[in-house]
Amino acid sequence: MSAIPYFDWIAHHAGRRPATLAIHDLHTGRKLSYTQLDERARRLASHLQANGIGRGDRIAILSPNCPEYFELQFAAGKIGAIMLPLNWRLTVAELEYILNDAGPKMLVHDSSFTAQARDLKGRVGIAHLLEIDIDRADSAYERALMAASATPRTVALTHDDTAMVMYTSGTTGHPKGAIITHGMNFWNCVNLGIPALISPRTVQLVVLPLFHTGGLNCYANPVLHAGGTALIMRAFDPGQALDHIGDPDLGITHFFAVPAPYQFMMQHAKFQGCDLSRLQIAGVGGAPCALPILEGWAARGVPLVQGWGMTETSPAGTMLDAADALRKLGSAGKALMHTAVRIVDDAGRDVPRGAIGELWTRGPHITPGYWNNPEATAKAFTDGWLHTGDAAREDEEGFIFIVDRWKDMYISGGENVYPAEVENVLFQLPQVADAAVIGVPSERWGEVGKAVLVLKPDQALTADDVIRHCLTRLAKFKVPQSVEFVEALPRNATGKVLKRELRTMYVGAATPAIT
Repeated sequence: MSAIPYFDWIAHHAGRRPATLAIHDLHTGRKLSYTQLDERARRLASHLQANGIGRGDRIAILSPNCPEYFELQFAAGKIGAIMLPLNWRLTVAELEYILNDAGPKMLVHDSSFTAQARDLKGRVGIAHLLEIDIDRADSAYERALMAASATPRTVALTHDDTAMVMYTSGTTGHPKGAIITHGMNFWNCVNLGIPALISPRTVQLVVLPLFHTGGLNCYANPVLHAGGTALIMRAFDPGQALDHIGDPDLGITHFFAVPAPYQFMMQHAKFQGCDLSRLQIAGVGGAPCALPILEGWAARGVPLVQGWGMTETSPAGTMLDAADALRKLGSAGKALMHTAVRIVDDAGRDVPRGAIGELWTRGPHITPGYWNNPEATAKAFTDGWLHTGDAAREDEEGFIFIVDRWKDMYISGGENVYPAEVENVLFQLPQVADAAVIGVPSERWGEVGKAVLVLKPDQALTADDVIRHCLTRLAKFKVPQSVEFVEALPRNATGKVLKRELRTMYVGAATPAIT
């Protein structure tokens, strides 16, 4: 076999701790030691090479959470190929755009997506399909691995080489493919692994979709980098997640999610009785977390450790140390070790502490740009600083608070309104299960707020009740002028509320009036 590439974490641990459990698929019960994971990745790499895939070529994957994501990631790394994770919630037409843009030579897909894969092969002209079938030991994927050599021709790469392309959902137009380098993955392990207390003894429950940077990198890849164990749920279920966390035989020490899973777990009947004592770190990010969620988990002895990041930052950018989690409830912490951040005004000038501006960042963990999109790349950077699109402020101690997405802010009567602040107040209503606020046009004020609420079962609330509640807790210009009650809020695969869909529903446009 060729020399082991220096970035190949799995090959390293296969030599150092061969029998240690690397991945446990909770859906099938399948377990892979580091030796087994490395061998499967090597055989997959050989299969890819036998099909003409090499350095710089793309391989797409369309599947629910499964160990094959990691097998493909490390197989691609061994031969210099590029992994292309696909959001399985997208339509064939949406996936067609991404595949045409990225041009993969192979699509690895779960059997539940066979029809879509065949359709896409015809539309895009993908050379090869490879089917995963968790119900068949002789699936095409398993036959390919059994027939392949365990000694692929590995290639030497640098941290500047592309490891994967992750397409980010935009509010307008087509998604952009963020280039993720091997260096970005490495620096994320360094940046995130230390404050998240990740070690060879870490056991993480992975619930976010693995096609998303949060699923792969918070904290699964850092856990594998350290030689720990990743437990994978095929799909998130709040009751099952609580059962797993409370199971002493699994010994889960780490958990990460966006706010929605924490909210759904907190509202589940099993929450109060679940043994959470083994959790060392419960991280939350991806969107501002409502204070009632933070307070609910803190009351169970689990302070949620907030952080901030995005696909383009690999993703970790800031994090709140566990020691400050209760003292700085609601903060996203401070910049991580190898990260620089600024908060700036519309002219790119640093704002005073306490003032709200846009968060900018730079460092070795930042994307070099967008795939096939130099215009978007140029627009995203100023003198090496990435414009994040997040509104933030810094307190007197230098702790950063993410106020909201910059694009979600609306202006009412000349005053900036950040929906996350209003949503925090709405969540204080005991009848409310879920809440979102958007700006809608107003002839008098330019824009005003509309609250869209989901009530808990057998609970009642009127629009007047909601508005009266807000009037006692918010400045009048922040109080929603209308309220809608719905069965459920539209969410993406990671659980984030899709406010663009709410705007389309209530305003008739996919973007806010003010951006």
